[in-house]
Amino acid sequence: MLPVYVRYLGREIYASVFLVLLAFLGLFAFFDLVNELDEVGKNGYLIHHAAIYVAMIMPGRVYELLPIAVLIGSLYALTTLARHSEITVLRASGLSTGRFLASLLAIGSVFVLLTFVFGEYLAPPAERAAQQWRLAATRSMVSQELRTGLWVRDGKRFVNVRNVLPDTSLQGVRIYEFDGSNALVSISEAETGVYVDGQGWALNQVSQTRFQGDRTEVASMPALVWDSELTPNVLSVLMVVPERMSVGTLYSYIRHLSENNQKTTRYEIALWKKLVYPFASLVMLGLALPFAYMQNRAGGVSLKVFTGIMIGVGFHLLNGLFSNLGVINGWVPAVAALTPSIVFLVAALAAMWWVERR
Repeated sequence: MLPVYVRYLGREIYASVFLVLLAFLGLFAFFDLVNELDEVGKNGYLIHHAAIYVAMIMPGRVYELLPIAVLIGSLYALTTLARHSEITVLRASGLSTGRFLASLLAIGSVFVLLTFVFGEYLAPPAERAAQQWRLAATRSMVSQELRTGLWVRDGKRFVNVRNVLPDTSLQGVRIYEFDGSNALVSISEAETGVYVDGQGWALNQVSQTRFQGDRTEVASMPALVWDSELTPNVLSVLMVVPERMSVGTLYSYIRHLSENNQKTTRYEIALWKKLVYPFASLVMLGLALPFAYMQNRAGGVSLKVFTGIMIGVGFHLLNGLFSNLGVINGWVPAVAALTPSIVFLVAALAAMWWVERR
């Protein structure tokens, strides 16, 4: 069983983090709804459609905001305890900085688990469902903004899809197949395509043109099964940004891109970030600890909370900056994903060292 003081610290930190997270979610929900108002009234998209869409993307917001809420909430809780001299009593009772930090890390393991669960199991399906809801509500299609439709590579085939519907069924499919010497072998055109588990894509109303030396053959078929590595899960990446995908989806899509000799940097960075991001909560708790050791004369609770907000915003911006720089400059994905967390971890250790020396 955990010591009494750890349970007490945990109760105070959990309550503060929950309230901060709730406030952030309310604020971001308002901004997201305001952002959706530009589309309200177009193509049958009404205010209740926008409200449902905003509600559906909230799990993704929880995943994104939880480490920042942990920083601000724990900072507020620890600063309040310090103001009431409870931290002083704990230190006078023999609680070392190392044991204090270990206690915070034990408390923070709950946040690590929550971040992982939201990022892996709740946010990706919710984000995909939200995008499907929005596309259906606006009577839109995934690739309607592309003048030539969607282009993907599937081994020796290049596939052009005019429209991908919200349920990932296809309209206007063209398959260009090449041989080992990159000569065009056939062109297959289908009106629609639906994925059948264990079989592949069931194409309907197919017209196939085969090139055989100096002559061509044209055949029409009511149906054709297209066995492909492309699956609805792979196509669903069109509706969800890499940062909101699950680890499994990212890994399978990276493998698909690699097998087709396509760039994977953006998705590899997103994969590394998904693996590292849950542990950002522990770094934030480490950053909050030095504030608990500062006396009241070093600044009130409001000043320290404001400092925490600025640190949290800085972490969020640095995360996005290094991801974009990594994609643009072709950095090693692990370096681009890990650097922000390492920078803040070093800052936390330096702050604890400085406070201990005082």
